[in-house]
Amino acid sequence: MKLSTKSRYSVTALYELALHYGEGAVSLKNVAQSQGLSENYLEQLMVPLKKAGIVSSLRGAQGGYLLARNPAEITIGDIITTVEGPITLVDCLLESAESAKQPCHKAGRCVTRGVWGRVADSINDVLNGITLYDLCHSNVSESKTASQAH
Repeated sequence: MKLSTKSRYSVTALYELALHYGEGAVSLKNVAQSQGLSENYLEQLMVPLKKAGIVSSLRGAQGGYLLARNPAEITIGDIITTVEGPITLVDCLLESAESAKQPCHKAGRCVTRGVWGRVADSINDVLNGITLYDLCHSNVSESKTASQAH
């Protein structure tokens, strides 16, 4: 399993917004430069994040994006599922209308389905247990520890 660029960029961009939480809007140009990301790609990623109420935007000279909620209330899982959809390893575990149309004919007697479900649950538990606040403060702590070691 590998996270897409969409997920990684979204988490990184919102990490940058979390670093500036309470300071006002941050332009995507600044986010892109600070984190080494594509500004054009970030613009596309902000659409679903704004629609989900995770970020908001301000127009004008001092415009940009800001978190719509406190960083302690936004989990990494929230971000990834917003841009990617449900986190699962196999399609038969999806409970959407799309997967219900074409259920796996082995789902009722599949030996491995439970294993994939447990793995997906574990991944979701970890991602939903880490907030942007946690991410910001763990990096600050790691940076302080690293600089003190040198």
